[in-house]
Amino acid sequence: MNDKVNGQITDAVTQTNVKVLGESPAQALSVVYQTMAHSLSLSMQNASSTQQQMQQIGNAIVAKAVANIMG
Repeated sequence: MNDKVNGQITDAVTQTNVKVLGESPAQALSVVYQTMAHSLSLSMQNASSTQQQMQQIGNAIVAKAVANIMG
């Protein structure tokens, strides 16, 4: 029985491993950038929502003040 592995097979496996290890930092950074962009977009959405809610409160306060003045 032959216990030797074909050199082409070991070369193919080695090249695949090197490719995976070489691409992993770029993929990790892309995940970090996507997470950061998502976090920033959520914070901007929250700021916009808060601004809209404060505007509604301001409108209610003005309406009540006008009602008090007129009444």
